[in-house]
Amino acid sequence: MRIGLFVPCYVDAFEPEVGIATLELLERFGLDVHYPYDQTCCGQPMTNTGCHQEAAATEALFVKNFSGFDYVVAPSGSCVHQVREHLTAIPQTDAVRKVRETTFELVEFLHDVLKVEALPWARFPHKVAYHANCNALRGIDHARPSELNLPYFSKPLNLLKKVAGVELVNLARPDECCGFGGAFSVFEPAVSAKMGYDKVADQKRAGADYVVSADSSCLMHQKGCAERLGLPLKYIHIAQVLNGAAA
Repeated sequence: MRIGLFVPCYVDAFEPEVGIATLELLERFGLDVHYPYDQTCCGQPMTNTGCHQEAAATEALFVKNFSGFDYVVAPSGSCVHQVREHLTAIPQTDAVRKVRETTFELVEFLHDVLKVEALPWARFPHKVAYHANCNALRGIDHARPSELNLPYFSKPLNLLKKVAGVELVNLARPDECCGFGGAFSVFEPAVSAKMGYDKVADQKRAGADYVVSADSSCLMHQKGCAERLGLPLKYIHIAQVLNGAAA
């Protein structure tokens, strides 16, 4: 199985260790993983600000880079949601449709495609609160949103339960937005900050030592909020935990 690894812009710039952990984790399962060096952005920032047509060249490059793989895997629910739902500024050729249909976020790829049953190398003996990124939760069905009357499920929690030593703690408002939202945090900084402060306070009350998520963007926002409030919380991407990070 040939995998194209897509590393989002902010991971590449601020948390390259998340991209490395994703690569190592996929290779643990014997997958043939490749990183196209010409890759750039998925186009999400432009689409989110209403400049969709301006994303066309970026979208075309994305398809060019990843059209030769069985699957495209990325450690970001928001970027994968962008590719699957909003990569529409370019003509929808067979190649474009294939890339959109075969692009998966890391958690859903492990859970739904590989159907991972064990992570024998992973141990994380800490109290963990999980942050459900909005796009991953409602855009690509990571878990059941609380507003829907459906049977409960959570793909990331199912995987975290396979990691030795993890003690999951329950948030009072587990799928409430943290306020990051990309462009939203720029246009409404006060609202964004207040939402972030509420989120990290909830994590602290729950007794978490670490907060884990599938999106580095949310984690960076929450880490900044926690630091400004003086809360001793630590933030780590789920790829690192599943890959056996020793915190």
